[in-house]
Amino acid sequence: MNVPFLIARRYFSSKKKRNIISIISNISMIGVAVGTMSLIIVLSVFNGLEDLVRTLYGKSDPNLVITATKGKSFAVTAPLLQRIQATPGVALLTQVIEDNALLQYHDRRMVVKMRGLSENYFGQSGIDASIREGDHRLYHDSIDFALIGAGVQHELSITLKNGLTPLRMLYPRNTAGKTLSLDPSKAFNEESLQAGGVFLIEQRMDDSYVFVPLRFAQRLLGYGNRRTGLYVKVGDSFQVEAVKQTLREELGPRFTVLDSDEQHVSLLKAIKIEKLFVFITFAFILLIASLNIFFSLSMLVIDKKKDIAVLLAMGATEEIVRKTFLGVGAIVALVGAVVGLVLGVGICWAQQRFGLVSMGMATSIVDAYPVKMKLSDILLTSLAIVLITLAVSIRPALNAGRLVLRDNL
Repeated sequence: MNVPFLIARRYFSSKKKRNIISIISNISMIGVAVGTMSLIIVLSVFNGLEDLVRTLYGKSDPNLVITATKGKSFAVTAPLLQRIQATPGVALLTQVIEDNALLQYHDRRMVVKMRGLSENYFGQSGIDASIREGDHRLYHDSIDFALIGAGVQHELSITLKNGLTPLRMLYPRNTAGKTLSLDPSKAFNEESLQAGGVFLIEQRMDDSYVFVPLRFAQRLLGYGNRRTGLYVKVGDSFQVEAVKQTLREELGPRFTVLDSDEQHVSLLKAIKIEKLFVFITFAFILLIASLNIFFSLSMLVIDKKKDIAVLLAMGATEEIVRKTFLGVGAIVALVGAVVGLVLGVGICWAQQRFGLVSMGMATSIVDAYPVKMKLSDILLTSLAIVLITLAVSIRPALNAGRLVLRDNL
């Protein structure tokens, strides 16, 4: 028989007239429940945002990107392409040229991020599902078309397939060792093409990106056989991580191979750091809420001095007394934690199922706040509650065990 637990349960469920100790205990349980529920909900929201970022960028990002370790571009040769394509797991290889350029339409201008893509790009990207207007094709009847972000279209008031007013792309000429000419016709390379489609992915890309044919980017930038990157689609039966490691070993230190998360490491790292600080903040709030357990146990020790003295007189050790009051604190925290976990998980499930809380923005990609529950978050929250309960309960329990027998009988 576990005597400390039985006595602790008796103290917790005592049917005596309600007093200040029971009121503080109830407040403690409510505080732990609310803190636990809030922690589960907030961590789940951050998990949902992290997944949302991956989903949004996954519409245009490849499984793997190969770039030069040093410099902005690198020379692409037939042997290099053959080596990459022969690597197990490489299903599709797309050549990419990306750089800033000046886009002009009528009398409006803006600097955009131009991405030149080879014809097979849309075989490995789901961006065609994000086309809001027009067509996703970059070539049609030997005519070059641009795929522009919705923000770029709005900024320049672009009309699709306007043959009378095409898009003009300008890029500074290579003037190494020469003085830059003040004549725009000599200072910039210029190419024109039609706007064929508008995509809507996420704000950063929508407001700055323009996709063009690879041959168009080659002419405008004068890159020849140089590329800024190679996009790799991994076969369905292969693991991305395994193919990434194989390519890194095959290509050596001259090239960097990045997976989807590594392509946006700063953004994802920022979300994880924010999640960590939020967890620490809510853990402190949970600690403050649990201080009521300290006060209720301290008052319970004072109230039960005679009971403690009787237990000691009957042969109970200090350890049994300490465990008894630790058990009372554990029961109070456990009840509050279980209620908080049930409420937190229930609210997150309801948000996933019914979208109770909306983003509140007409331009939002998703209607409701994204949430995703993880077992690791629930376990981490439970561990935090255990540590906090021990921290606030141990002092009153020690005081109870040190009670002087002769002064309280």
